[in-house]
Amino acid sequence: MNTLPGRRTRILAATTATAGLMLVAACTSTDDGGSGSKTAAGGVELVKAGQLTTCTHLPYPPFQSEIDGKVQGFDVSLIDLVAKDLGVKQEILDTPFENFKTGAFLNSGECDLAAAGMTITEERKKNVDFSDPYFDATQAVLVDKNAGLTSLADVKSKNAKLGAQAQTTGEDYAKKQGFDPVSFESSDAVLNGLRTGQVKAVVIDYPVVQGWLKDKANADAFKVVDNLNTGEQYGFTVKKGNTKLLAAVDKALADAKADGTYKKLYEKWIGPYDESAASPSAS
Repeated sequence: MNTLPGRRTRILAATTATAGLMLVAACTSTDDGGSGSKTAAGGVELVKAGQLTTCTHLPYPPFQSEIDGKVQGFDVSLIDLVAKDLGVKQEILDTPFENFKTGAFLNSGECDLAAAGMTITEERKKNVDFSDPYFDATQAVLVDKNAGLTSLADVKSKNAKLGAQAQTTGEDYAKKQGFDPVSFESSDAVLNGLRTGQVKAVVIDYPVVQGWLKDKANADAFKVVDNLNTGEQYGFTVKKGNTKLLAAVDKALADAKADGTYKKLYEKWIGPYDESAASPSAS
């Protein structure tokens, strides 16, 4: 991540002896019965007894962000279902995004799994094992209404400053289109860059933009001029070879789609339900 080092420093300085900032999610209430065992239901081995430790990168609404003192969102709610099946609670660890590409905190035993609105890619599969896809994502181009920009091509032809979140597929896409995007560490920083005029347009996942535009001030100031179908799908990740936990994640996702829970959570956090989002198609 190339810019805004202050936020990274704040996170790491607050947790000098740990990998990141531990936050309690809106989670299940069951525990391990006081046994102190790291083995959960189905023989799933956990890094800490009585809890499913999830690595994420905050904020990334509507998938995970801190609301009313708790980390909440679509990803959080889905992983809560996994934790419930395992008979434990979910705990969330806020970590730098680049760790999700390398699987560093999974390999070091800091986390059991990672949930961060992460696109499934062949490159990332070399370092981590992905769950079944749980969300189809597109990239949106959001611009300042006063910038006179009408498309991503227009952004390029007018040499307008483009922003993206560092280490993301949105940033990769912008670079492949010949841009040298301004890199921001978090989605909040991307939006702030647009607000303050550091950039005139941004490329970022469309669900994130949907969340931003629910705020009237944002809707008055910005507009979507392009929706880029890049064929991306999100998946949760586990350490390579952690087949039992991966199976538990996939089962929870399949059950949620079958019994209507997925649809309810989708409508709560994302918006009108898109049937294709529940497709079992592989990435």
